[in-house]
Amino acid sequence: MSFIFSIFRHNGVVLAGAGTMAVCTVVLMHTLLKEFRDESEVKPVSPKTQYITQDTEDSLSLGTLNTLLDHYNFSIRETAAKIICDRASSDQAVFQTLLYGITRPDYDERMKNLRALALITDFSTLDHLHDYKAYACFVRSLELSLEDYKGQQEKLDVRYFDDYYLRDMSEKLCLMFISQLLTKHRARKLVKTGFIERWLAKQYWGDNPDEIVNNFQQYMCFRANRITDIIGQIVQYRGGREALHKAGLISDRSKKIMDHSADGGESDFDPTDRPVGGRLQDYSAEEQRLRHRHREAMVFNDGTTPLNIDDIFERNSTTPWEHAQW
Repeated sequence: MSFIFSIFRHNGVVLAGAGTMAVCTVVLMHTLLKEFRDESEVKPVSPKTQYITQDTEDSLSLGTLNTLLDHYNFSIRETAAKIICDRASSDQAVFQTLLYGITRPDYDERMKNLRALALITDFSTLDHLHDYKAYACFVRSLELSLEDYKGQQEKLDVRYFDDYYLRDMSEKLCLMFISQLLTKHRARKLVKTGFIERWLAKQYWGDNPDEIVNNFQQYMCFRANRITDIIGQIVQYRGGREALHKAGLISDRSKKIMDHSADGGESDFDPTDRPVGGRLQDYSAEEQRLRHRHREAMVFNDGTTPLNIDDIFERNSTTPWEHAQW
């Protein structure tokens, strides 16, 4: 009997030892296979961020940049274009060449130069265009745009229809530059280059002096575009008010009221002294909203950069024009 128990006792030890060895073998194999798997895995190499130094940028020749502009990678093309624009924006000769180009009679050549000028100009480089020559070039380009219409101008007598958005892009680009310049500088140089006589007064305001004055004042009351923004800056300059009056766009009384307001006096404007065709009644809520909408703020952004607070400019709500409204 003791012999039988001895056999079972020895078999139990053997079985326990075999089980332990099996477990150890499985754990060892799992560990070895896991290490082998980890070592065999091909991990992607993280790209290293590389920056182009100013020295590297300056060393790139125009031929190299021209080649990079045709690269299949969009980021490389964008970087090359930015380098070219940065170089152009710091070169006054480039601005002179483009300004000359916008005064050429050929429409396609004017547009090519206007678009290039818009591409390299931002709010920080806008001062390159604040001189008599630049203003004269913009006015000349606007004159050429008038010739493109060839007598097909529509009379500006519809109160709620804003024709600005249907104007040719060449006109809108010139007006964009002028409007942005006047947010930083006074309108004196613009007026002296003949903007009012050579372009503004040549718009189809009407067929007789009274109709011209009426439609011009109505345009200022019910429009909110870059043209009204520019005129709003012009009337704050005494020479601008005189030029508007001389061109027949504002009446004697309107000019006196504007002059009086600009000098700090109180307006004694009589609401019954309105332009020919004006209505002798109070404005509706909708009319008042349209009249005041463009006086709250102006946003200048051509869409090439994200909109930020620097693009928004509040407009003075007590300009001389406001006192002369009918």
